[in-house]
Amino acid sequence: MSINQITEECVVTYKNQLSPWCIIRSLPDLQQNIVARFRRRNDAESRLKILQKLTPNAAFSIVFDTSSNDSPQSEGK
Repeated sequence: MSINQITEECVVTYKNQLSPWCIIRSLPDLQQNIVARFRRRNDAESRLKILQKLTPNAAFSIVFDTSSNDSPQSEGK
């Protein structure tokens, strides 16, 4: 692992700690996907309402993520 990869990994971890509220989508076989991260719960709730209107058949939920192992596919506020 190069120093650039280690630095980038630390930055992602710190950024995830700054935005602990996550919207997750439940997938088949008990898998979950982080859709977005937010600093405030009310921001996550607002986005969740939009996602539920756009994709009513998908299962979304809000969680407080204390671990920062997963990197999100799209960034929140």
